[in-house]
Amino acid sequence: MKAELEGAKALAIRAGAILMEHFSGTVAVHWKGPDNPVTAADREASQFLVSELKGLFPGDGILCEEVPDEPTRLSKPRVWMVDPMDGTKEFISRRDEFAVMIGLAINGRAALGVVYQPVTGKLYYAAPGMDAFLEEGRTTIPLRVSAESDPAKMTIVLSRSHHSSRVDAIRQRLAIGRALSTGSIGLKIGMICERRAHFYVNTGGGTCQWDSCAPEAILVQAGGRMTDLYNAPLEYNRNELRNSRGVVASSGTIHENIVEAAQSVLNRQA
Repeated sequence: MKAELEGAKALAIRAGAILMEHFSGTVAVHWKGPDNPVTAADREASQFLVSELKGLFPGDGILCEEVPDEPTRLSKPRVWMVDPMDGTKEFISRRDEFAVMIGLAINGRAALGVVYQPVTGKLYYAAPGMDAFLEEGRTTIPLRVSAESDPAKMTIVLSRSHHSSRVDAIRQRLAIGRALSTGSIGLKIGMICERRAHFYVNTGGGTCQWDSCAPEAILVQAGGRMTDLYNAPLEYNRNELRNSRGVVASSGTIHENIVEAAQSVLNRQA
């Protein structure tokens, strides 16, 4: 798995350079659908990543947000899950909270993950049996989630661009006092892995397989957990692109409590 990890790291950094070329100029915004923007930067980085991954790993499937889905991936045991720019809204707003995300799912489970924040140069990565790390500048830091188990001392990380009253209710039910906000889901999970936060919840179908694969692989290697709202594992290389049963990502110590609180809120608001 070393070749796959090193290849994904290098590609993420090169794709980040493409994004930064656009970030410093005028950003032309198009709309794929309501509240779903895309830019030339997304598309250029996407074309680069898909082309390079096909060259490096020709036997693998690829699922990329900005490229038409190829059903042939469904028959392959290894599929790359690519989001060329997670956090397009933040990119458009000239915030640094966007990231390149490259994940590898093997037999339907997240295995390898790379999340790269181009503006800061932070590179999160993990692979099976190789632990999780953050590279920043010339420093490499092992990632390990917090062991905190007291909800009163925990911090939830929220979406900056997608406020959710359901997540507010879950937070209140757990009596979580502190909160941080950022854009990319990969950077949210990075905060959990860095012990700056303890959990993240998405209660709808707002995330897709390419949003969760790389972050989940990193979080698991750092000692955390990611499931759906019913505590079931996330499944990859499915026909359905969205994580329609939501996402719960945590440091693990109160994961079941978060799931229980989420289900209680959803049942009450149904």
